Parts: sequence; structure tokens; C-alpha cells
Amino acid sequence: MTVPEPPFPLPEPVTMAIPVFALLVIAEMVYARRGGPVVYEARDAAASLMMGFGNQVAKFLTGFIGAGFIVAIYQVRLFDIPYAWWAFVLCFFAEDLAYYWFHRVSHERRWFWASHVVHHSSQHYNLSTALRQTWTGNLGFTFIFAAVLALIGFPPPMIALFGGISLVYQFWIHTEAVGRLGPLEWVLNTPSHHRVHHATNPRYLDANYAGVLIIWDRMFGTFVEERDDEKPNYGIISSLDTFNPIRIAFHEWAGMFKDVAGARSWGERLGYLFGPPGWSPDGSRATSASLKAAWRAREAALAETAAVARPPEPAPPAVR
Repeated sequence: MTVPEPPFPLPEPVTMAIPVFALLVIAEMVYARRGGPVVYEARDAAASLMMGFGNQVAKFLTGFIGAGFIVAIYQVRLFDIPYAWWAFVLCFFAEDLAYYWFHRVSHERRWFWASHVVHHSSQHYNLSTALRQTWTGNLGFTFIFAAVLALIGFPPPMIALFGGISLVYQFWIHTEAVGRLGPLEWVLNTPSHHRVHHATNPRYLDANYAGVLIIWDRMFGTFVEERDDEKPNYGIISSLDTFNPIRIAFHEWAGMFKDVAGARSWGERLGYLFGPPGWSPDGSRATSASLKAAWRAREAALAETAAVARPPEPAPPAVR
């Protein structure tokens, strides 16, 4: 299997950024200690760093699975896309769109959520949270979304470049130290938009899946704006309450396969594997959709009660 070599060396963004990540985490910790609007908990931050280290080890051990699959798909590509300037521009947008759908499906389907839940398991939101990454991405076939780009004809090294750029960009938006950024909020994924994504408030669930560009959420109806009157609560719906990296990495896989083992039919097994997180045959467990529906019902009831309790407006004075 062959892959065309780029005409010039392509950088490895994540490798280059690791020292910067470390310095910025330390700087934010110091800022938090001096009263900045950021919360660090030592055991939580340590767990996030362990998950980040384990992610790099897992990529070293299992990265050949995803890379091999993408290279294999590239052999049957639909087009021969060269290393031209316009191809790099097109690949940036294509990769960001592919990331949006990977991220969205990772919240909507339990199989992919089993890997992605790791990133959401912290109850704090700071730069160390950005490093809390999965160990099972390649084992969970999350690379199939990038493989679509290879099928179109983008060379795998080009895909890897923009995948790395996206990951590096998303590091800095994991903070409460940065407020809204004016007109940039319309186009870019920002700390404000990503705080919403990490929140468990029903209003904020299943929103803002963007990598670099928030335009995809605006286009596909998943954009929710952060509100000043509702601070995000971070974590996952069923709080994990552990700092053990092994449990953080594998708890959802263990729960999913336990459910599959106890299923009574193939329909139930498929539901537990590929239904939304929280799916159950009898609907007894909460999903994001059911939590949002219940929240909307409460909001509607409160609005109706307020309307009934509002005193009638005085009649206008008679015209003589």
C-alpha cells in the first residue's frame, strides 16, 4: 500500500505543543492559587494528567490500527488530491466537519461514548481537563470518521496534520479564565462555547460539538449559547466519583458489556451498544433527550404558572 509523500516535511502539532501545554497548565494553576476564576483539585488534575499520558501510550501501542485502516481506505480513494495550497484549505474545512460528526456521534451512540466519556468525567473545567483523553479510541474504531476523508482522496499525512492542529487548538478553550470573545464567537469554537459542551445542565446538553469552527453547530442546529444567569455544572450525568485512571478509562465499557450480557434479545443488545447513552428497553434510565424533555416541560409549566399569577393590566382610562 502506497501513500504519496508530501513535497515538504509536515509538522507534528501535538508533539510540538506538549511543552506549551505543560507551561500553560502550570500558569493556570498559579493563576487559580492567586484567586483567578479557575478551580483546580489536585487529585482531579493528577488523574487528568495520567489519562493524557496513558493516551499517548495507547496511541503508541494501538495507533497502527487506525493508521493502517486509513491507509487501506486511501488505496480505493475516489479522487487523487495533490499537496496543493487549495487542497490544504479544503482539507482544513473537511477535517473540521468530519470532527464535528465524530464528536456528535460520540455523544449520541454509546459505543463511541464509551471512549469519549473519559474526556467529560472531570467535575472541573480547566486546562488539565483538556489532557484527560481516552485510551481506547483506536480499539473503538473512532478513526472511521477520518477514514471518510481518505476515501475522498485526501492524503493521510494531510489528514493527520489537520487532526493534530484541531487537537492543539482545542486545548486552550478548556478554561474558565477567558470570557466571551466578541465577533469571534460567531465563527470559532471558544472557551464560552466549549464550557456549554462540557456542562450537565439540561439546557446545555448535547450542544456545541465543534472542533475549531462553531459554524457547523450553527448549521446543524446544535448550537447553544452560554448564559450569564446559568453557570455550567461540569462532569457527566452519573458522576464517576473516582480518580482511579483504570476506572476512568474503562468504566463505561464495563457497564456497556454488562448490560449486553444481561440483555434478553438481539434488539436489546444492539440498543445497549448503539443506542444513546442511558438507553434501556423499558425507558427507566435517563438519556440526554429525556432529561432535556423533562427540563422543557418544567420550564413551560413555570412560564404558565407565572402567566396565571401575573396581575391583570389596568384598563386604559375612558376617553371623554
